[in-house]
Amino acid sequence: VGAGRLIDQCGLKGHRIGGAQVSHLHANIIVNGGGATAAEVRALIEHLQATVLAKLGHHLEQEIAFVGEF
Repeated sequence: VGAGRLIDQCGLKGHRIGGAQVSHLHANIIVNGGGATAAEVRALIEHLQATVLAKLGHHLEQEIAFVGEF
């Protein structure tokens, strides 16, 4: 099962933290809804991972790497 489907099953399409938002079109895409910071993107990813793990028992792995602290 793909990450987008798992995120969608958890009802997280459109979920937002600050300016970072899960796309309404495809749940495996994070968009900048306006002024998103790197910290907000990271927080959203961590929220998605925690929610999918808690609700469905699947661990989502990041396909991107963060460099440095923010």
